[in-house]
Amino acid sequence: MVGGMCGNDNWINSYLDAILDAGKGASSGGGGGGGVGDRPSLLLRERGHFSPARYFVEEVITGYDETDLYKTWSRANAMRSPQERNTRLENMTWRIWNLARKKKEAEEANRLLKRRLETEKPRTDAAAEMSEDLFEGEKGEDAGDASVAYGDSSASNTPRISSIDKLYIVLISLHGLVRGENMELGRDSDTSGQVKYVVELAKALSSCPGVYRVDLLTRQILAPNYDRGYGEPSETLLPTSFKNFKHERGENSGAYIIRIPFGPKDKYLAKEHLWPYVQEFVDGALSHIVHMSKTIGEEIGCGHPMWPSVIHGHYASAGVAAALLSGALNVHMVFTGHFLGRDKLEGLLKQGKQTREEINMTYKIMRRIEAEELSLDASEIVIASTRQEIEEQWNLYDGFEVMLARKLRARVKRGANCYGRYMPRMVIIPPGVEFGHMIQDFDMNGEEDSPSPASEDPPIWSEIMRFFTNPRKPLILAVARPYPEKNITTLVKAFGECRPLRELANLTLIMGNREAISKMSNMSAAVLTSVLTLIDEYDLYGQVAYPKHHKHSEVLDIYRLAARTKGAFVNVAYFEQFGVTLIEAAMHGLPVIATKNGAPVEIHQVLNNGLLVDPHDQNAIADALYKLLSEKQLWSRCRENGLKNIHQFSWPEHCKNYLSRILTLSPRYPAFASNEDQIEAPIRGRKYIVVIAVDSASKKDLASIIRNSIEATRTETSSGSTGFVLSTSLTISEIHSLLISAGMVPTDFDAFICNSGSDLFYPSRTGDSPSTSRVTFALDRNYQSHIEYHWGGEGLRKYLVKWASSVVERRGRMEKQVIFEDSEHSSTCCLAFRVVNPNYLPPLKELQKLMRVQSLRCHALYNHGATRLSVIPIHASRSQAIRYLSVRWGIELRNVAILVGETGDSDYEELFGGLHKTVVLKGEFNTPANRIHTVRRYPLQDVIALDCSNIVGVEGCSADCMRSTLEKLGIPDKMTPVDI
Repeated sequence: MVGGMCGNDNWINSYLDAILDAGKGASSGGGGGGGVGDRPSLLLRERGHFSPARYFVEEVITGYDETDLYKTWSRANAMRSPQERNTRLENMTWRIWNLARKKKEAEEANRLLKRRLETEKPRTDAAAEMSEDLFEGEKGEDAGDASVAYGDSSASNTPRISSIDKLYIVLISLHGLVRGENMELGRDSDTSGQVKYVVELAKALSSCPGVYRVDLLTRQILAPNYDRGYGEPSETLLPTSFKNFKHERGENSGAYIIRIPFGPKDKYLAKEHLWPYVQEFVDGALSHIVHMSKTIGEEIGCGHPMWPSVIHGHYASAGVAAALLSGALNVHMVFTGHFLGRDKLEGLLKQGKQTREEINMTYKIMRRIEAEELSLDASEIVIASTRQEIEEQWNLYDGFEVMLARKLRARVKRGANCYGRYMPRMVIIPPGVEFGHMIQDFDMNGEEDSPSPASEDPPIWSEIMRFFTNPRKPLILAVARPYPEKNITTLVKAFGECRPLRELANLTLIMGNREAISKMSNMSAAVLTSVLTLIDEYDLYGQVAYPKHHKHSEVLDIYRLAARTKGAFVNVAYFEQFGVTLIEAAMHGLPVIATKNGAPVEIHQVLNNGLLVDPHDQNAIADALYKLLSEKQLWSRCRENGLKNIHQFSWPEHCKNYLSRILTLSPRYPAFASNEDQIEAPIRGRKYIVVIAVDSASKKDLASIIRNSIEATRTETSSGSTGFVLSTSLTISEIHSLLISAGMVPTDFDAFICNSGSDLFYPSRTGDSPSTSRVTFALDRNYQSHIEYHWGGEGLRKYLVKWASSVVERRGRMEKQVIFEDSEHSSTCCLAFRVVNPNYLPPLKELQKLMRVQSLRCHALYNHGATRLSVIPIHASRSQAIRYLSVRWGIELRNVAILVGETGDSDYEELFGGLHKTVVLKGEFNTPANRIHTVRRYPLQDVIALDCSNIVGVEGCSADCMRSTLEKLGIPDKMTPVDI
């Protein structure tokens, strides 16, 4: 009985037969004998009053996926022949499946309760510290005011970037097929409403006064069977003209899609498979933004680079990219989640069809959730489309809690101490709709306008009408991809089982584009097959249209067709995140029937142009459709309301709200642009950089690796072109002692990345003669100004000291503290703690969760073989320090090689991804992997492309081995050994 039960029907049925043979007690709970063999009978006798079905669930199938039980029951239920059908077997299987499902639901409820209790006390403690500084009467502020509830107080703030009348805005959306015209929406699950949204947002923002340029960064796709346009490095987006918006192109540079190459060049990747390549995108995007900022500065003649005002990530993967870019450039980050991973995980678990492990395998859900948590850590503003998204979805995350956000806002407003805590501003901005294509075929009273004699019906109309026996009936329109969560099958059932509705109207299902069902994904194919089966079962031929193809531009014509027939638009998804289709329908004068779950509730409050229904209740869906289509006055009133109020969802309104928030942000720009610290370092003239970041070696072996690395890159032809950087969790004093004791000179290095990326030093020698000269280390204060943004400082230190005192080793009644503050190895942006017994360290993810629950934004790292804990700013890391060096000193990241061991500190994985080369030094000097790498929330392959050509392994750490490996990687161009 190893593995799942799928395919083990005989085994299941044998157990069910044993249960059934127990007699009538099986259904009443009484005991009984019988069974297969002696052991089942003995078990039945020993248990006395006993439910065989419950025994089967609790003792036999615990740990198995209940979907296999469901399949067994379904197969039993599908037996059409009375001779084959076993009613008792069918009923018993159903009861067991139902018990197993209830058991799993109870386990999931207990898990959620445990998680809530884990976060409740830390949040209560944090909120209690905040409470005493609330304004008098502030506890009773209007809960209906979103700005009060979530910290969005832009209406009362004076714009802080208003002196800048030329904004550069960067949007990021990594997945799907992104282009400006003829979007292939519905071609796959990733090319959906988000693609349409970000493209139209870029166009709309570029048409706003004060916005100079908008770049939408996405992935370059050169895969076969995809349009060549997706491989073009850039694409100009045609501007959208709105009333009171500027129309002259000369006022700005415009909007552009910028396609950054990352990942396999010849493959189109689904969003779940992009994770290992995100850092490669970041490096390419960083190069583009730096170049474009300098270009814009020259174009407008401001005398300095024009850095982005914000970098706005869309979806979790783009959120990680935006966080890294905003940290590297010291600019503000904005984030829109679109569809949040934790909400998706909870929904899938409630369905009970997949285990947590299966969900993670399919959707990389834990990596996605961690990315969304990081986005909360780094964002200044989080944009949501509805209040529900904030209160019910974002509130599931460790890094956000409504009441704590409110109390922190009150303290910020008052100027009170927040004890190092920070919460991003949650802003509700409903999605916009492009009105440029709005065509009304009726006046406000619902009377049909006379069509122009020269006008012809759009081709898509005849493509739809050919399905219908009576095409003059009102048309019920649904536009949704064939996914289970869109609930299309329930809509078809509602239509098929309501004869009056069938007699009154036709149904049109626009379910994306397809060539053949056999070529679709399993999930989409299953939904579409179910729809076609239902059409056949209810004999709906001549009443339902389901065209295979349509262009994106034709969707608007389809809305017009439904409006001309005085039909209705329907969206009965189990949950609707955005509801853009509802707004588009209203724009074309279509009343709507919509799900009561999610955005439609708030859209309905504004438009009041239809009815809301329970998506699980097919009778309610049918009744609502019949009522709306049969009552002409209701239909006309809903249409009129929608057209009258639709302007509130226009792109101009969206952009107005968007920019009003951006303009309240305090300016943040890269500090290295000014070079105020006047540091002169040899690194400025380097073409290549070798970074030594080996954590898994002893200090003696590390000194040997350093010596061999320098020897490996000494050449006759490239002297002076290659520099060295030591990247480590050691302090600068520890590094100095290490090098001096090994007989090496610190000035052999161009820079030292210390304290796990929280400090950056440049060595130099002072004095005229060797006898009087000494080595000094200059701290890069510009780098420090980058990373200290939202750094908790003393408030964070005090909390960590309190936490450390609670981590103890228990032996009987004795408790011994195992983590102590380490002031000697701490610095301004690094809080160090000494670990005396690593075996009692809590998993790093638990500490990170605790910090987020407390709204303390930081990175926690275990290093030195888990004998030291370092807590550093959220924007600090060794990989980010390398990006900073590349931008400040003009070094191409492709010309950087990082040497690492086979294991390392808990930030080890971050040293792999990107455009740089990574050399893994293998050998006995590597210390064994310790427990700090066994607590990752997700598999290593979810963040590292282990088969990447930029990652090379080498046996040993001799100078010859490293020289040979670096030559293959092209660092430097040519190597000729010389004596040293």
